[in-house]
Amino acid sequence: MTMRVLLHRARGVKIGEQVWIGYDVILDTSYPWLITIGDRVTISVRACVIAHFREVHGVEIGDDAFIGPGAIIMPGVKIGRGAVVAAGSVVTSCVPEMTVVQGNPAKSVARNTVVLGLDTMSKQFVQGLRPIR
Repeated sequence: MTMRVLLHRARGVKIGEQVWIGYDVILDTSYPWLITIGDRVTISVRACVIAHFREVHGVEIGDDAFIGPGAIIMPGVKIGRGAVVAAGSVVTSCVPEMTVVQGNPAKSVARNTVVLGLDTMSKQFVQGLRPIR
C-alpha cells in the first residue's frame, strides 16, 4: 500500500485493496468521504475526481477500473467494474462495466474483455477490445 492511499483513506476516501493512485491526483478536497474506490483500481497521474456540485453528490469507481492520466470524473458518476477511462477524458455520466470511454464528454468507444490491470500486457488488452459502432 502506498503513502498516497493511506493519506486519502485518512481523509475519509473509501478505498479498497491493491489500489494505485498516481502523482498529482486530486480526490475532492472538500468532501472526500463522498468518494468510493473499489479493489485493484488504478488512478493515473493528474486525474481529478470531483464528488460534489450543488445537489449532485458522490462518485463510485468499481473494482478493476482504470482511470487514465488527466481524466476528470464529475459528481454523480459511477464507473463500472473493469471500465477504462482514456487519458484526458471528462466523465459526466455513468460508465457501464467493461467499457472503454474517451473524449469530452466521455463516450463509449469499445467493450473490453480483458481487465486493464497493473499486470496486464498492452497487447493482451488491445486484442480484447470490441469496438462499439
